[in-house]
Amino acid sequence: MPRATTGTIHQKRKRRILKDAKGFYGARSKLLRTAKDARRKSLQHSYISRRLKKRDFRSLWIVRIGAAAKMCGMSYSTLISALKKSGIALNRKMLADIAVRDIEIFKKIVEKVKNQAA
Repeated sequence: MPRATTGTIHQKRKRRILKDAKGFYGARSKLLRTAKDARRKSLQHSYISRRLKKRDFRSLWIVRIGAAAKMCGMSYSTLISALKKSGIALNRKMLADIAVRDIEIFKKIVEKVKNQAA
């Protein structure tokens, strides 16, 4: 049986693939075969990036907390250790948010746990 290339189902699939590849560079948005490859690759990248985003944000939070802790005369590792010892349950996301938005409250937190670090 010969391969059908002009049927409605084939055209529908082709339109969907080219719609997904819209905005890609050059032939990757115009030709079906290259658009299929580009679309498959972009889906792989988006899947991987959803996992990498979590890693990137955690490192960003750590950098922000470390910078704010240095301004208060403490290192990141001693701050986290002191927070755990004093029983203050703030995650890195919240600490970084406090450090960026309200440095005075962050300084109060650091002062509260400073005696635990010593």
